[in-house]
Amino acid sequence: MLNTIKTEDQFTDYVTPEEVVERARALIPVIRENQEKTERDRRVADDLFDQILDAGLFRMLMPRRFGGFEHGMDAFAEAAFEIARGCGSVGWVHSICSMYQYLLAMYPLEAQEEIWADDPNGCASASFTPTGTAVKVDGGYKISGSWAFCSGLDNCPWVLVAVNLMESGKDEPVERGYAISRRSNFDIEDTWEVTGLAGTGSKTVYCEDMFIPEHCYLALEHTMSGTPPGAEVNPGLLFKIPAFQALSISVCSPILGMAQGAYDEFMEGTRGRVTRGAALSSPAPMAQLPTIQVRVGEAAASIDAAKLIVFRDAKELMDTMAEKGALTVEQRARNKGDLGFATGLALNAVDTLFEANGGKGLQLSSAMQRYWRDAHAGAMHISVNRDAVLGLYGRVHLGLPPGPAQF
Repeated sequence: MLNTIKTEDQFTDYVTPEEVVERARALIPVIRENQEKTERDRRVADDLFDQILDAGLFRMLMPRRFGGFEHGMDAFAEAAFEIARGCGSVGWVHSICSMYQYLLAMYPLEAQEEIWADDPNGCASASFTPTGTAVKVDGGYKISGSWAFCSGLDNCPWVLVAVNLMESGKDEPVERGYAISRRSNFDIEDTWEVTGLAGTGSKTVYCEDMFIPEHCYLALEHTMSGTPPGAEVNPGLLFKIPAFQALSISVCSPILGMAQGAYDEFMEGTRGRVTRGAALSSPAPMAQLPTIQVRVGEAAASIDAAKLIVFRDAKELMDTMAEKGALTVEQRARNKGDLGFATGLALNAVDTLFEANGGKGLQLSSAMQRYWRDAHAGAMHISVNRDAVLGLYGRVHLGLPPGPAQF
């Protein structure tokens, strides 16, 4: 049974976690059909994004006061996995941007009302590298900077950016935080020409002395505290989860889905495929080759193990929050390390199958090579970087300080 933190009678159109995951699974064929178009356009098409919205997938982590479901992170991880089976880029945009709904619920109520009161499908693209500054002024802040990697920018009406809060006379920032404003308030530079996750539209935004009201700023410390301003009106346990525990799930889960998509594609093309005899004395069904059988078994086991780790950790995260209200440092380090390890398992599955696919998989029209490129591109994200997150996990095991990593 998937976790949820609400009861069905609180609003009439509530949908269970299981039903939303099933809706995600039902979207796989249409998402897969649009893979080439998504990559060619370098963004997710509006009509495809609308289907994801209409299925309620962006409501999973939204607060109930605005019509959200407040499902658990375990349900979210399963839905993100399914969407990415259809296309890595679409899965990435869905997972990353729908996870931000939970973060937006941490802002003061006035900001939430601006986002959702008149638009129940309000959502945000974001950049978490603090390559901009904020300066306090009357009634709010002036922000300036340039922020890259804003995945889903074409699809989301809001943009959240990381800033360093500066004070006059001080060279170092007094704190780090997140500013949110409408996409239309930013200038946009199309910098997204890449080999993997090309369809995510992860462009760059910039601004100079753009004003945001005070309620559109959220301190990093608040997102990790368990008591953000939004918790005053959204008392659910979901919004007390440290931000970087949740955000990392949204990076890892679609990579696992990409590995499953590669597996699906390989199996569909291999079951009836016959070799042409170039490496054998005579043509033979590929499925009968022992080497193919071993690779399929290894890939399937790698994906299964990765899912078990991630889904277990996500469920235990929700259970612990419900029972104790907070995670231990050891749990947080384990969860972070496990996500990096699971990502490695997913890449192993993709590589194992891609190497066995032969020259056929090199065609740009082949979904196999697209899953391979997309999975490796996603794995470059610092949140699942094996050296970083497994190093963190190892330090905690050894009784050492965890270091500067956000977890």
